Amino acid sequence: MNTEDVASLYRLLLRAYGRQGWWPADDPWEVCVGAILTQRVAWRNAEAALSRLRRTNLLSPTALSLAPIEAIAEAIRPALFYNAKAKKLKALAKAVIENWGGDPATMRDEPPDAVRTALLGIHGVGSETADAILLYVAKQPTFVADRYALRLFERLGWSSAGTRYEAVRAAVMAAWPADADAHGELHALIVRHGKERCGSSPTCSGCPLLPICSRPRQKGGGR
Repeated sequence: MNTEDVASLYRLLLRAYGRQGWWPADDPWEVCVGAILTQRVAWRNAEAALSRLRRTNLLSPTALSLAPIEAIAEAIRPALFYNAKAKKLKALAKAVIENWGGDPATMRDEPPDAVRTALLGIHGVGSETADAILLYVAKQPTFVADRYALRLFERLGWSSAGTRYEAVRAAVMAAWPADADAHGELHALIVRHGKERCGSSPTCSGCPLLPICSRPRQKGGGR
């Protein structure tokens, strides 16, 4: 994987799908909450849970830090795994209050590595969630090597099966020194492509990535 590889991927996806304008949220804190709620579920589930938190006046760091776990869990039922996610949201709310004065937008004033390390120290915040917050809240360039990206890169021939998150993230960061806006678009475009074309059974015919993808040559093109 080199600079032109990633740049070509970005150009082809952008030409095919247009700008995505992620992350869909009203403010930085909603991005943080959404990053937890969308773990292991579709965005529509997270969006429904966000709406319920808003209606029950639980959508703020202070409210979540003070609310009983049971009340949070009931509000976020549409996001599934609600008991575990309720604990994660409470831990995130407390950390944002303690580390960033209740305003996650102030993450933008700190070194990105320090912010990422702090995020990874919060219960329920793994690499993917931390990078989503770092990218869309702190506005720092980082690559979100989610399942869509890992699957796509393997099919493109840029990584092998089982390549870990941090290795792919580091490779993209080294190859593509783009700003946060471009990284945000790349992440959103990869997710859209993964949902519409490059799923578990890919639709290779007419794919916008055919010029750079090795799968059709190796596997006969999918369906």
